[in-house]
Amino acid sequence: MGSKILTFGEVIMRLSPPGNKTMKQSHEMEFFFGGTELNVASSLATMGCDVTHISNVSDDFVGESALSFIKSFGINTTFINKNEHPLGLYFLEVGSSVRASRIAYNRLNGSFANIKPEQIDWKKALEGCKYFHWTGISPGISEGAYETLKEGLLTARKMGIEVTTDPAYRSNLWKYGKNGNEVLKELVSYSTIFIGGVNEINEILGTQFSSDQQGFIEACEELKKQCPSIHKIFDKIRIGVTASSQQTQGRALINGNYFETKFLEIDNVVDRIGTGDAFAAGLIYGLLNFDDEKALNFANAACAIKHTILGDVNYCSAEDILEVMAGNSGGRIKR
Repeated sequence: MGSKILTFGEVIMRLSPPGNKTMKQSHEMEFFFGGTELNVASSLATMGCDVTHISNVSDDFVGESALSFIKSFGINTTFINKNEHPLGLYFLEVGSSVRASRIAYNRLNGSFANIKPEQIDWKKALEGCKYFHWTGISPGISEGAYETLKEGLLTARKMGIEVTTDPAYRSNLWKYGKNGNEVLKELVSYSTIFIGGVNEINEILGTQFSSDQQGFIEACEELKKQCPSIHKIFDKIRIGVTASSQQTQGRALINGNYFETKFLEIDNVVDRIGTGDAFAAGLIYGLLNFDDEKALNFANAACAIKHTILGDVNYCSAEDILEVMAGNSGGRIKR
């Protein structure tokens, strides 16, 4: 087994008015390519990892532009197919201080929503993989995405590959007739590393654990009881003081041992989009290179530093993240 990382998920375009304007104020839009799993892939590739992404894009100049963006990170695009459907997109108004950000999606009949299991040779795609990463957004988009992902997870299980999951539940998805919580529980049961906390566990299991430390521990134990393939659980905590000021912390339960990081403070948030993806990428990188506790601290630092970067992707190197992790957050100019 090698050190390759495989990610599966939508490639989506983000459109935003510049600065902190509302759409009513602006006649201009900035665009960025992203997508939850692609953000993880791009961050890992920036840190020097060997990454392959699986998806669909539109067979037009927009899809070509998306592919060029993905290739610019050195990500392997062999398993990204083209079809006649448009690339999914979403609109974001970036909030400030007491005004929250707002998002509207246009993705449910896009190119990724029309992915089919027969398009992917999963055994070939997973060859040499150490980690396979997915999130709960992908199976919520369409039945084809769910079936394609399930086939990949079953193949990864047979091949003994570590499967990381961020089972984010999005209630505005799941329009094709399946119960999102039931599907997520099924897919989590094929995974080995859970990136989420009490809220995610409560949604998947239908439980009502509290969000304090004891509630987290109890929720983790119940998750492992119902999904015994899960052997490590990592959680990101974010406290929003305002839209412009955030605090982040990581915590974990592994082999019955609880540990947590210190809080990191971000006083001038540039962009909150992709911060959870930065945490997931930092965690996977950390698990490849460090012990579990250092991996969690690295993930928390990656999450914190992403708040300072515009766009969906964390462009920071591993060295940049290690500096923040070490407490060097004064922002001195590097000469």
